[in-house]
Amino acid sequence: MSAYGIILCGTDGSDSSFRAVDRAAQLAAATGARLLLASAYSPMPERERARTADRLGDLAYKVQGSTPADDALRAARERAVAAGASDIEQVAVEGDAVDVISKVAKDRGADLVVIGNRGLNSLAGRLLGSVPANLSHRSPCDVLIVHTTDGK
Repeated sequence: MSAYGIILCGTDGSDSSFRAVDRAAQLAAATGARLLLASAYSPMPERERARTADRLGDLAYKVQGSTPADDALRAARERAVAAGASDIEQVAVEGDAVDVISKVAKDRGADLVVIGNRGLNSLAGRLLGSVPANLSHRSPCDVLIVHTTDGK
């Protein structure tokens, strides 16, 4: 088996995704791989953005554009550094999580995608398809699904 040179980890800022970041960072540190942290985001519709901006005032930037994804990536980077990773990149991309992670993995030549198991055993995941399950079918490379939840 060849070593993983680029490890991609998807994060949405949830506790589950941060536990996956921890595992990906440990792997990257142990193997000397580059860790690529990716977060997908959806733009807020203009009507909703304007309503939110009115309510939040000077803090409206926190819910606009890629800001929530960028915040998740900054927090994920801090965790990755604490777990020992040193070669870290971040990317926020507009779109659906599965589409974004698959595309980033292909475009960046990732050797391994790491994702948390959240959604695999939920009713919504069974009916609508979970990110980890869908990604396991669409990823252009190996996928490590980290046990980050109790599966309930």
